[in-house]
Amino acid sequence: MTGKRPTLMDVAEAAGVSRALVSIVMRGAPGASEATRLKVQEAARHLGYRPDSRARLLRSNRTRLLGVSFSTAHPFHAELVDAAYAGAALRGYDIALSAVANGRPEARAVESLLDLGCEALIMISPSLAEHELAAYAIRLPVVSLLRDDVGHTLDSVSSDDQAGMRIAVEHLSSLGHRRIAHVDGGDAVSGPQRREAFRTEMARRGLESRIVPGGATEEDGQRAGRELQEDLPTAVVAFNDRCALGVWESFRAAGLRVPDDVSVLGYDDSQFARLSYVQLSSISQDAPLLARVAVDRAVDRLEGSTPAAHVVRTPHLVVRNTTGLASSGAS
Repeated sequence: MTGKRPTLMDVAEAAGVSRALVSIVMRGAPGASEATRLKVQEAARHLGYRPDSRARLLRSNRTRLLGVSFSTAHPFHAELVDAAYAGAALRGYDIALSAVANGRPEARAVESLLDLGCEALIMISPSLAEHELAAYAIRLPVVSLLRDDVGHTLDSVSSDDQAGMRIAVEHLSSLGHRRIAHVDGGDAVSGPQRREAFRTEMARRGLESRIVPGGATEEDGQRAGRELQEDLPTAVVAFNDRCALGVWESFRAAGLRVPDDVSVLGYDDSQFARLSYVQLSSISQDAPLLARVAVDRAVDRLEGSTPAAHVVRTPHLVVRNTTGLASSGAS
């Protein structure tokens, strides 16, 4: 049987019964004795037979597939995908993935999911224009994950960036920091929102905002970190954890101690924040919760008549080793 997937007929021949009886056993339908069921199940195990659930669902005009588009450039998306698989399984659905990568634009990633017969889409940090997203929403339920400015025809599940920045600035100011800088995310999804939220929260406390152009990668953080060293703040809030790691590395290379000389706070609480040699303090968006909510929104839209909804979750602070008291005499 090597090189060929075992079929119902293979199982029937191994068990010495008809193909129809094997089908009855595999479907859990009545009509076979207990002895026959055990014999068929043993033959199936021996041959490594697995029912083709996808083909059965296609025959019933259902695929029970949720399509998920994600970017290979953002490792945080992988954590969301992991949680989406778990959430889909709880609802009796499966996940089909399609990546946005160099040379593979988001529209192509989405079309691949539609070609697979996905019943709903979950798009992680979609970059398409609102009218392009709305065109997909006419065809099937679409959930935008991490981005909320997607119009009224799509569902969205996101984290409250205003609250996240409020928590970040509160944490650092409670440690005595007054000269706090933000390395922003440029035009990345949530970049402008976090930048404006930082300005708002600093102004609320009567503190001067310092914003340095950054981005979503370690290289962006390193570049921003070198610029920050020209007039070193006492604390930095980075756009995300990857950017924060770049800032941290640039400081370390210059002989600065984190957090003794300068505190660094990330955003996302991704796997990078939990690296044992860094232990980055970070604002957690709770990826498992966001992904499960996105899956629930997609399934609820498929199985009911609920209208599109925008769900916003409040992030929280995770304190590790990269934030500490402002040095004495810091202004």
